[in-house]
Amino acid sequence: MLRNIILSVMSFVALSSYAAAEDVRTFVVRTDRPRQTIEHFGASDAWSMKYIGLWPEKQQRQVADWLFSTENDAAGKPKGIGLSIWRFNLGAGSEEQGDKAEIQPGTRTECFLNADGTYDWSKQKGQIRFLQLAKESGVPYILAFLNSPPVYFTQNGLATNTGRGGTLNLRSDCYDDFAKFMASSIEEIEKNHGIHIDYISPLNEPDGHWNWLGPKQEGTPATTREVALVTRELDKQITKRKLSTKILVNESSDLRCLLGKHMTDWERANELAALFTPDSTDTYVGKCSNVVRAIAGHSYWTNTPLDFMRSIRHALRDSVAKLGIDYWQTELCIMGNDEEIGGGGGYDFGMKTALYVARVIHSDLVDGNARSWSWWRSVGGDYKDGLIRAYSVDDMKTGYPVDSKLMWTLGNYSRFVRPGAVRHDVEAHAADGTVVTDGANDMKGIMCSAYKNKNGKWVVVAINYSEAVKLFDVALSDGEKLTWTMYRTSDVSGESLAPVGSTDGHTELAPRSVTTFVAM
Repeated sequence: MLRNIILSVMSFVALSSYAAAEDVRTFVVRTDRPRQTIEHFGASDAWSMKYIGLWPEKQQRQVADWLFSTENDAAGKPKGIGLSIWRFNLGAGSEEQGDKAEIQPGTRTECFLNADGTYDWSKQKGQIRFLQLAKESGVPYILAFLNSPPVYFTQNGLATNTGRGGTLNLRSDCYDDFAKFMASSIEEIEKNHGIHIDYISPLNEPDGHWNWLGPKQEGTPATTREVALVTRELDKQITKRKLSTKILVNESSDLRCLLGKHMTDWERANELAALFTPDSTDTYVGKCSNVVRAIAGHSYWTNTPLDFMRSIRHALRDSVAKLGIDYWQTELCIMGNDEEIGGGGGYDFGMKTALYVARVIHSDLVDGNARSWSWWRSVGGDYKDGLIRAYSVDDMKTGYPVDSKLMWTLGNYSRFVRPGAVRHDVEAHAADGTVVTDGANDMKGIMCSAYKNKNGKWVVVAINYSEAVKLFDVALSDGEKLTWTMYRTSDVSGESLAPVGSTDGHTELAPRSVTTFVAM
């Protein structure tokens, strides 16, 4: 039956002049092989929204539309990328310290808590504004994350580690105070601004060797035991106050720290097993009723070489499955080891970075079975860390945003693969109908993934990493015939999540492009 379907789909006579017959493949969506449920795609407000949220309304709305909108313009082009989770940076108070914070001005954050123990809920005004814009735009999930406890609770009185060692920068008598601060912030943001915090991540990159050093930005290392202690205290406060917010751990800086020991010692290693194996009594958080049954990690440093990128995600996928939990990829931007695209320095508006990131998204979803995927900064400067590039001549008091192919490429996923969608396996078949092993995961050619939304509509995302036009056929294994609307992001001017027609499943993939096929 399946062979007949494939041959039927491929029964065309005229092949494209751009591709040889032996390159032609049919990508078969296995309707009988569901994989993980996709929860959301997102990005964070750090640190630009403290400025942009105070810009003139027109510029605010443009940024919000690009990031959050799920509407189309009159020509049928998406107005935005429809992020489905927004990461809010709950600040630690380095802004109020000024230069004494030992943190560069652009990455300082305000804290709702004052030195005298009172709260000022008018702080973080720009970031609250974008929480409101996210809610108005229909973003279904909000996650609050912290890089440091409030400075009033830290051992050195700062929100940066300043080389003090590899333990949590939190006084031993302040664990409950820290938990109360987080729970109070959750309560009051909803009470004062009508915004519900769905998830909270109390410690960001506790295993990151970068934040042992300081100064640069808010951050603190922590042993896995300290992570567990913070999580348990926060769990108590959430339960006591009858909040519905869930706790997410561990926001690892490197997937290798989840699975073993990497650039650290045993106290910050094997985090997956330590946090979710019941025998690890000092560090187990699985009994906490408010903890998400998932481990969160960041895809930094593990995207090259290509065979390593895939193998470590396979190992992570298998490890979380054995423990009965899920994996969320919660942060990525371009780093120095991403040499294929020249490292992180200098902004890239084009497809070089966009394709590179699309490949990582594909691997995280297909090889790692990630249920959630988030980029790091939504808006940045002259570095490859922002979906949007911000320009200003007055220290960010005012300015204007410019979109990028990177942003729209994330939209090839986030705009159409909606919360609750189920990923399905995709098989690549040669012209004679034989299965091409791993043919839907050619990291330098075509990468193809498929999803079934909660409304029953299929979505297929095809990346063409190569410089050549590729013939492309998509079919469902159950034989259902569909017509697809295509949205493409490519090097061509104007092709930024642009509608490029419809197809019955037989088409071409433009060079260096990402195309989303949405069943009509």
